[in-house]
Amino acid sequence: MSLRPTTLVLVLALLAGCRTLPSPVPAATVPADDNLNAVAWSQTAIEHDLIYLQTYRQAQSLLLTALHDPHWDALATDDRAAPADGLPPAVVLDIDETVLDNSPYQARVIRGGGEFNEDDWRAWCREEVARALPGAVAFTRFAASHGVAVIYISNRANVLDQATQANLRKVGLPVAGPDALLGLGTVVDGCPQHGSSKHCRRQLISRKYRVLMQVGDQIGDFVDVSTNTDAGREQAMAPYMGWIGQRWFVLPNPTYGSWEPALFHNDYKASREQRRRLKIQALHFD
Repeated sequence: MSLRPTTLVLVLALLAGCRTLPSPVPAATVPADDNLNAVAWSQTAIEHDLIYLQTYRQAQSLLLTALHDPHWDALATDDRAAPADGLPPAVVLDIDETVLDNSPYQARVIRGGGEFNEDDWRAWCREEVARALPGAVAFTRFAASHGVAVIYISNRANVLDQATQANLRKVGLPVAGPDALLGLGTVVDGCPQHGSSKHCRRQLISRKYRVLMQVGDQIGDFVDVSTNTDAGREQAMAPYMGWIGQRWFVLPNPTYGSWEPALFHNDYKASREQRRRLKIQALHFD
């Protein structure tokens, strides 16, 4: 006996409702540092490129105003070791995720199922294939064309200086002068280096330049953070909130940064699962 079309539809619907749905993937099988959405957004979302473009365009639109204002200085109070009066102008930029796009390295980490490691990172840097991020080349070239020194402060190890400068030049970013790249390990007389802090290198720049603008993707690119907690990070930025979008230009980085260890108490000895659990606890559910 054949079923009428309406009856057949009802039977199929009932059968479908009886099927066992696939179980959710257990949380334990998800990498604790899963970066998939963050890297996919960085590589494919046009919103990512638009944020970079609008940030660099805003900086460029204000650069000549800053250049012609002798009182304009973009260094935090603790970083200014010498008066800025009469010093030549400069802009200071971070490199990774500020002017160079390292998302392919992050994609490789995701594909391999591991975590960041220094050997693979250095190998990536030595390939010299990172692309320039939107707006970075236009802004830095505009600055250089108006006599403004372009200085990069990077926490890449000094052994990568040659490869880094080559990569910067390949994508059209200006690199000129002995102060063009200040990598991790740069020795600054009279300023003891603490970890990867950029404070001493900013002090070195302050002895030679009036800094018009700073651009970066971490707050440590602008100011020292004495306590890397949510409260400590807010406290470090509080005196300079009026500089955001004027003298300091902050870019997004959802893939890594000091914001992440702040969520697991900066304890890298904790297991991946422990770090993941603490990050979940930091989420807001209401």
